[in-house]
Amino acid sequence: MIQRQQTLWLLLATLAALFSFMFPFATGKGLEKGIEVDKTIKAGSDFLLLIFTGASLILSAAIIFLYKDRKLQIKLCLIGLLIAIIIIILYISQMNKLTKATPALFCILPFVIVAGYFMAFRNIRKDEKMVKSLDKLR
Repeated sequence: MIQRQQTLWLLLATLAALFSFMFPFATGKGLEKGIEVDKTIKAGSDFLLLIFTGASLILSAAIIFLYKDRKLQIKLCLIGLLIAIIIIILYISQMNKLTKATPALFCILPFVIVAGYFMAFRNIRKDEKMVKSLDKLR
């Protein structure tokens, strides 16, 4: 289980989703009751970001333990990839609501989640093809 490449990619996606709760995506000025205040955008700063990032975190952790069912892993990786893309869209829409918004160093984390899901998907598909080709030899 751990020695497979896709497990490491999914672990990377899990850690990136976890770190996005701790570190900001962007900082800037936002309006609250007509007063300009400093705001940071994290995974927990908006309800939809919280739900989708939490779902991505749980999904990537769960996919690791489904190593015996590669077809289900492939489907869940595609769902996770879709969720990760939605997370990026939500971050960008939140960032557009701020004035003088500047991306933080950790704005790379949502893209790491996408890369982790994509690379895991590729490696799971490669394993599935290898198992199918070995079944043809029997």
